Amino acid sequence: MSGEVLSQSEIDALLSAISTGEMDADELKKEDTERKVRVYDFKRALRFSKDQIRSLTRIHENFARGLTTYFSAQLRTYVQINVASADQIPYEEFIRSIPKMTILNVFEVPPLDGRILMEVNPNIAYAMLDRVLGGRGTSVNKVENLTEIETKIMSNMFERAFEHLQEAWASIAEIDPIFTDFEVNPQFLQMVSPNETVVVISLNTHIGETSGMINICIPHVVLEPIIPKLSVHYWMQTAKKERLPQEIEVLEQRIKKAELPIVAELGSTDISIQDFLTLDIGDVIELNQIIDAPLVVKVGDVPKFIGQPGKANKRLAVQILEKIEGGDEDGK
Repeated sequence: MSGEVLSQSEIDALLSAISTGEMDADELKKEDTERKVRVYDFKRALRFSKDQIRSLTRIHENFARGLTTYFSAQLRTYVQINVASADQIPYEEFIRSIPKMTILNVFEVPPLDGRILMEVNPNIAYAMLDRVLGGRGTSVNKVENLTEIETKIMSNMFERAFEHLQEAWASIAEIDPIFTDFEVNPQFLQMVSPNETVVVISLNTHIGETSGMINICIPHVVLEPIIPKLSVHYWMQTAKKERLPQEIEVLEQRIKKAELPIVAELGSTDISIQDFLTLDIGDVIELNQIIDAPLVVKVGDVPKFIGQPGKANKRLAVQILEKIEGGDEDGK
């Protein structure tokens, strides 16, 4: 029985069978020592580890937050989207699990091979459509009779929504999602072979008072080149990217060309509001600095130098006398 968890009723039945003599405890021990043969279903091959599934879950939690922000702005109503589950199943099983008529959006994600499918429950899709067209978000499932205008509005809306996947996947791959197909009947859509393993991320979606699921179906062929990046070791790496000498040189040249404001203060003073209001042409304001005292030269409002005023080529100028040591952003 190793590797299996028995319920309380199964345990009670087992103890009862041993006490009544229906089962022999020695035979049970003998069976336990023998090698167990486990049936393996090749149609349900597990090609992703739990660690990799958890990484995909974290990535699509970011995607769900991006969708929440996007749809909230587009629909101008309460929207909440979060990851409900992430599972790996055969493609055939996924197709059987979704409605016979639903909203299917197919995307390519170059440079990765294969296509990704976003299935939107009709209740959710029609609630979105109703809000976009100025309604209250009422869901009326008539997916079999979509008009060309409704199809175009839906496909445009979901095409822009899927762009948020690019940002969510940025840590593992630089993808460029491209909308390629819009379908309502899953039977007409054969992305991969029926037994191909796919990862299905289910997003629990609430739009106003309507709720439903959005499913992201990712075939193994899409994720295969980036599977190593889904491990914990990749996420734990902290190696810093070193800048190339050419990049450093370009950065230095740009910094040298940056302009800074330099101000030489002749002095300052404080006056009352009453005096300020009575100022007139010809009035003189007395500064708190002696005429022959050195000036403070500020760079970006920070005192940096001591200088004296003068002229150079018949223009006003300031000669730097010394540097103010310890000058910081607070002017100390």
